[in-house]
Amino acid sequence: MANTKLDFVTTGGNRQPSAADWASDIIAFGADNNVAIWRPGDNTRGGVDALLSGHTGVVTAVRILSSEQHRKTFIISGSADKTIRVWTNDNSATPDFRHVKILTDHEASINAIAVLPDSHLFVSGSADATLKVWKLSSSASGSQSKDDTIPSDVDLQSIDTELLQTITIKPRLLPLTLALVHFHDGSVVLAVGGTSSSIQLYVQEQRHFYLAASLTGHEGWIRSLDFVKESLTDDSDYLLASASQDRYIRLWRIHRGSELPAASSAASDPALGAFGRSLSNKAHYLKSKGQTYSVTFEALLIGHEDWIFTARWLHLSDHSSRPSLLSASADNSLAIWEADATSGFWMCTTRLGEISSQKGSTTATGSTGGFWIGLWSPTGNEVVSLGKTGAWRRWEYHAQDDRWLQTIGISGHTKDVKALAWARDGSYLLSTGADQTTRLFSEWKRDNIASWHEISRPQIHGYDLNCIDCITTNRFISGADEKLLRVFDKPRAVANLLERLCDVTDATHGTLPEAADIPVLGLSNKVVQNVADEELAGTAINGGANEPGAADPASAVQKSTLDLDHPPFEDHLARHTLWPEHEKLYGHGNEISAVAASHDGALVATACRASSIDYAVIRLYETKDWREIKPPLVAHSLTVTNLEFCPTDKQLLSVARDRQWFVFSRTEEHSQSYRVYASNPKAHSRMILDSSWAPAEVGSVFATASRDKSVNIWRLESGEAVCVNSIATSSAATAIAFLPQIRSGHVLLATGTETGELTICTLALETLKTMGTFLVETTIVPSKTINQLVWRPLRHSDGAPRGGNDVLGQQPGAYQLALASDDCSVRILSIGPAEVKVEEE
Repeated sequence: MANTKLDFVTTGGNRQPSAADWASDIIAFGADNNVAIWRPGDNTRGGVDALLSGHTGVVTAVRILSSEQHRKTFIISGSADKTIRVWTNDNSATPDFRHVKILTDHEASINAIAVLPDSHLFVSGSADATLKVWKLSSSASGSQSKDDTIPSDVDLQSIDTELLQTITIKPRLLPLTLALVHFHDGSVVLAVGGTSSSIQLYVQEQRHFYLAASLTGHEGWIRSLDFVKESLTDDSDYLLASASQDRYIRLWRIHRGSELPAASSAASDPALGAFGRSLSNKAHYLKSKGQTYSVTFEALLIGHEDWIFTARWLHLSDHSSRPSLLSASADNSLAIWEADATSGFWMCTTRLGEISSQKGSTTATGSTGGFWIGLWSPTGNEVVSLGKTGAWRRWEYHAQDDRWLQTIGISGHTKDVKALAWARDGSYLLSTGADQTTRLFSEWKRDNIASWHEISRPQIHGYDLNCIDCITTNRFISGADEKLLRVFDKPRAVANLLERLCDVTDATHGTLPEAADIPVLGLSNKVVQNVADEELAGTAINGGANEPGAADPASAVQKSTLDLDHPPFEDHLARHTLWPEHEKLYGHGNEISAVAASHDGALVATACRASSIDYAVIRLYETKDWREIKPPLVAHSLTVTNLEFCPTDKQLLSVARDRQWFVFSRTEEHSQSYRVYASNPKAHSRMILDSSWAPAEVGSVFATASRDKSVNIWRLESGEAVCVNSIATSSAATAIAFLPQIRSGHVLLATGTETGELTICTLALETLKTMGTFLVETTIVPSKTINQLVWRPLRHSDGAPRGGNDVLGQQPGAYQLALASDDCSVRILSIGPAEVKVEEE
């Protein structure tokens, strides 16, 4: 199989304040157990560039260590699996990072990592209450280079690490944040903060650190520390910013010499008089390399209303004015702080995010849960933040307007992705999962560029979502842990957005509902009006909501809200792209486990989790009046894991944890009732996890995937089923999907496993014997269980063929395969042409 590539991957960021960094042109951040690489400046991609897999636990700390001199970029990541991993690339201009080292010295989760710019020194802090000081080096030729650096031409496999020191923190605290600074005279200082209200300062002496001072004043845990040089002069002071759960940021001045610097402006600020002794300007002294440094309290920054998770300085080599500080808080805001040029008082000059009146803390579409991370771009003209929903928001500074404007970020699921469904015409992809959201992805097409983005968030739920399927192009159904199913219709606002951005036309546009919203404390998306801006504004001002025909501000949305020329931002996605709920389907007694819609959209089959035959029934609903077709289909004794109608809708296939499969057939040609047609009580030796029908041209053929590490292919003939092929897998087979059409006279079957392995099998058209297999490279497949595989429909709704040049930049003859995984990712792979050679018997 040639030319298989990753077209799109999306995933949400981990809510860990230390789990992201921005250096050069890349952002590296933790995404479940992976490290995601995102290049915000690359507008040809809508998601992350790559996911680096290796960790077995959630990634909790990420730092980038760039070496321009040696043209290498190192990513150092720490995880809840107690390990630290080092990744690097051959050239800093490429995102192709490779794993080169794993460190297993810590005995608990890694909480924080600090790196020293222009050096290969880094420090890790762990929940085992220890700090470890490391040095990157090269083991080439059995020795390290004289200047203690890594040569530019060194083999990546020869990169090594040296443990210089282990520090047991006393008094005992769990480190949550670390910061390193390198003074111009060679002195190195390490700041440590964590589950204490004090900050510990360590000074390096002969390659070892010792505790030199403890800074007090905060009244909560320390969540972020960062150093910056105040100016470019050699004798410049350094500033340390500390952010705490007490909602305040403290600035500390580090001054060379035993003589104290001029009195801090904070002491004379009358607004801070109520803080009393907490503003004590007691001097602490550090000694290193024969030099003495004083550490004094500089300023108290007040403005956030909740915990502050990160505080980052802007580092600019040509920055001549005083530095700027970016803080991210649980109050849903980013703040930029600068010192006034005249008075020296520190003040908030810019605030980004959400204002209090927009939070809506009790609504599903309101509060984002705060910002957990805030980062500066290396040039200082962009900032990004990570929120509760896993999305990265991005702002750019426009000098001509002297203001910050929001621009396109990225988003993704933050928990296991359980199910996928393509629109009937392949125009968009729906995904749903344990983060209780359903998301819609489509291609934004402009200027001969196509990139995938989240265009709508149809469902924000209060229960984990388990399954989804499209009934028509404008309607889908999803099942969750709440024991019922919900049917949603595409709103006109989203249809307009898809038409404008993605070139998706809709002939039924005029019959669609206008928009949707979730009432406070509600779970059902309700239809709301889409009114002109001036009409809604006039109603609000004049109080005319009770007048005949007046728009109710509580059930209306401005038409201009989604009048966009770009994919929606996160706040738009969470509030204004919901789909209104059309119907609820009741009947099951447990959590919904599987759902399938017939190809003609007339029927829906559903099942729920079960431990007995009474609950393991399959219920059928007709979609015209949403009436249940009784009696339900009784067959399985345990949870049904997958349901699927055959291409002609004449038969329904079900597989379950009881190791059986059943095929139900229509009782009459145009009937909506089904009866058992064929079954196999011993189809596999362990539970069956997925199934798929072959293309109609092959006949009545289907495949089943099992935990017994096999995929069996069955042919139905006169009510009997024969296993015509059995394909072994390296681990439990969890997902399978036949390509819906014959390709080059052969049948393609995609198989996903519990370990994230993806295999494309080529089968003979007549015998269905394996003619060739292709194992997709591990760098572009998930690192955890593949839950579902879905091929993109090969034809438009109007019958025109899809594929080839239909997708900008896609190779001719390629087909796209979507993957859902437990690693929180949704991926779209382009499977290129294959040369199939018949294996000799």
